Amino acid sequence: MTDPTPAVMLQGTGSDVGKSLLAAGLCRLFARRGLAVRPFKPQNMSNNAAVTTDGGEIGRAQALQARACGVAACSDMNPVLLKPQSETGAQVVVQGKVLANATARDYHALKPTLLPRVLESYRRLAAGADLMVVEGAGSAAEVNLRAADIANMGFAEAADLPVVLVADIDRGGVIASVVGTHALLPEAERARLAGYVINRFRGDPALFTPALEIIKAHTGLDCLGIVPWFADAALLPAEDAASLKGRASAGEGVKIAVPRLSRIANFDDFDPLAAESDVRLEMVAPGRPLPGDADLIILPGSKSTIADLAFLRAQGWDIDILAHWRRGGRVLGICAGYQMLGKSVSDPLGVEGPAGGVAPGLGLLDIETVMAGDKVLTEISGTDAGGLPVAGYEMHMGRTTGPDTARPFLSLDGQPDGAVSADGRVMGCYLHGLFASDPFRAGLLESLRAGRGAGIAYEAQVESVLDRLADHLSAHLDVERLWRVAIRQTSRFSS
Repeated sequence: MTDPTPAVMLQGTGSDVGKSLLAAGLCRLFARRGLAVRPFKPQNMSNNAAVTTDGGEIGRAQALQARACGVAACSDMNPVLLKPQSETGAQVVVQGKVLANATARDYHALKPTLLPRVLESYRRLAAGADLMVVEGAGSAAEVNLRAADIANMGFAEAADLPVVLVADIDRGGVIASVVGTHALLPEAERARLAGYVINRFRGDPALFTPALEIIKAHTGLDCLGIVPWFADAALLPAEDAASLKGRASAGEGVKIAVPRLSRIANFDDFDPLAAESDVRLEMVAPGRPLPGDADLIILPGSKSTIADLAFLRAQGWDIDILAHWRRGGRVLGICAGYQMLGKSVSDPLGVEGPAGGVAPGLGLLDIETVMAGDKVLTEISGTDAGGLPVAGYEMHMGRTTGPDTARPFLSLDGQPDGAVSADGRVMGCYLHGLFASDPFRAGLLESLRAGRGAGIAYEAQVESVLDRLADHLSAHLDVERLWRVAIRQTSRFSS
């Protein structure tokens, strides 16, 4: 019998404790040591998704972790992805493909049937890996959901993995979160705990020493590291929309406004813009008007175009957008945002909501969209109308036609994509990721504010931040102990 692939699973004492970032950092750290590292998250819930090389979709966090490993993202890295479409329902994506739309209750009943496919994906990845870095979801101690769990201890038990708890000290109550999580777990699950990590620490770690002794006395667990706050995390793609609350980049110069739709999707499209030192990117919260002095308004992607058109109107943002346009301002739509700029969006088959739904668009582009056909999932590249290179991915189900498509915004793999209004001030396309192209982004910003210069090299910046994150974790985690946890035996690396 062969030994299992070395693996460690990070589970949180709550949601948003920094598991994804730590996983990405560990992926880069161990990959730099020459290991074939693969990320894995059994179940993710996010509308921030990435297209994989095998034509599927996974959570954006796992795509970043794959990048940290130096490998292409594949569907097995996140076999179950839930994409919320309403307050009670979500699209269920399994091994990269849409399986169903389900309410929370329906999905809870469906979960036991998904575990074999989750394990299938894990074993396929592990077969070609030297180390698996696995990330849980939410809290390890959601005991009310334990019976059908495939995201945390349910998966750890099925795959026989050691677990390291991650706790966020910045939110307060960190001692209670570790001790309380341990207390709620049954004995067999406590036995899987190999230790814990204190994340997002500010101040003098020596002052936390008494807390370590208290946690040890109540749980028997050792601390595997106290990780200080990593400010450069803001330069990496965020995992979910919770991170967008109140978000605005601090630059001065070009001002770009993005309305924060209720089902906003693939919002990491805007990270390259936010990273520019002389760009102020404002994610406008519901209840607030779009700024009247914006140079550009960008309508983002959404998981529910018709529902978010209604949401947009409820905030009065349609009035703000039309006023911006009448003042000579420019408007750009990405994916669902592109669809919203047209005359109408219809959903005859109930792809995103009730069958037969129809909504008037903003009417700034002479196009119409029908939700139909198979979901388009593809990585693609091309140029804009001026010949500047762009690259990214398409992820949509709508089909858009109309007179303005005769003026395409982009050419992707030799085919037209998107539309531009007759006056040239309104444009849209289906390509996510186009702002990551340094030449395209520089050209767009130059057109908004002449003479601004070349700007940053965004992709190089992401690589640099991942390297700094790995260095940060190397300095503050007991990496040697983590490796011993992963291999369940004596150390492979020298101290």
